[in-house]
Amino acid sequence: MNILFVIDRVELKYFEFNNLVTNFWLIKEFLERNNEVFITTIDKLSLNDGIAYASGYYSFLKEGNIFLDKTKYYKQKIEDFRLVMFRPDPPVDLDYINATYVFDFVDRNKTFVVNDTKSIRDFNEKMHAVLFKEFMPKNLVSSSRQEIIEFLKENKEIILKPLNKCFGAGVMYLKEGDKNTSVIINSVTNNETNLVMVQKYLPEAIYGDKRVLMAGGEVFDYCVRKLPSNNDFKFNEHNDKCVVKEVLTAQEKENFTPIAQKLNSMGIYTAGLDVVSGKILEVNVTSPCYFIKEINNAFGINFEKILTDKIFDKICALCS
Repeated sequence: MNILFVIDRVELKYFEFNNLVTNFWLIKEFLERNNEVFITTIDKLSLNDGIAYASGYYSFLKEGNIFLDKTKYYKQKIEDFRLVMFRPDPPVDLDYINATYVFDFVDRNKTFVVNDTKSIRDFNEKMHAVLFKEFMPKNLVSSSRQEIIEFLKENKEIILKPLNKCFGAGVMYLKEGDKNTSVIINSVTNNETNLVMVQKYLPEAIYGDKRVLMAGGEVFDYCVRKLPSNNDFKFNEHNDKCVVKEVLTAQEKENFTPIAQKLNSMGIYTAGLDVVSGKILEVNVTSPCYFIKEINNAFGINFEKILTDKIFDKICALCS
């Protein structure tokens, strides 16, 4: 199979040996199964007279690592690829949105896109978590200082999140009575011009949040806990000390399986939930990290093989 990976520009810069990155494991597994894997970034996509193209390099395996074959730079029709893994990182800015538009001109009968770019464009990881509000902490989406202050008075401790950033960027904790309340709200909302997600703070978050992983409508039994780092209240450093083995409870699997199935029906085939005390903080759909290195070490498995099987199963189901 000829496979296209659309990855982040920073990730491409440090492409080789980066085994903390989900794409490393997936590309490696696809190559080990004798597939061809082509690498590009959103700035290398183009549309020529209504035909979508991607420019970049093929990858190859050498001594258990993956490399780019930079001896030849190709420009290929996206419809020549049977599978596209669309996994650039947020922010979901105008460049990101424009890249998803290119895929509007790709025939889905010829090319399967994971996750579907229209679905990603229509789904905000923070805001659309409210689709599953019965499993969320109390929340508010607003840019209004007064509404946020009222929410703070009601809930005493809150978290404020920009809607289009990632890796915890711009996320703020606020406690009732903080002398910096107005400053923090003005900063996060850009003086009441940007909508933000506001959630009741869950005290159990001091122990980290659980990453619940799903693909193809299934919730996996394997998961990790992401621990707060650098004396912060949130996970913001991906290293062995901050990612530990976790257990998915039977209740969580029962609760979250319908969510996996709903996302799958929306064209979001791969996703990860951030969960505290059974409550969903957000739904990661753009380039969900599967923490493959950590899960393999913790559970003694090859999770990349399981995940790749699930992706191939989805392709086969669509072809039948």
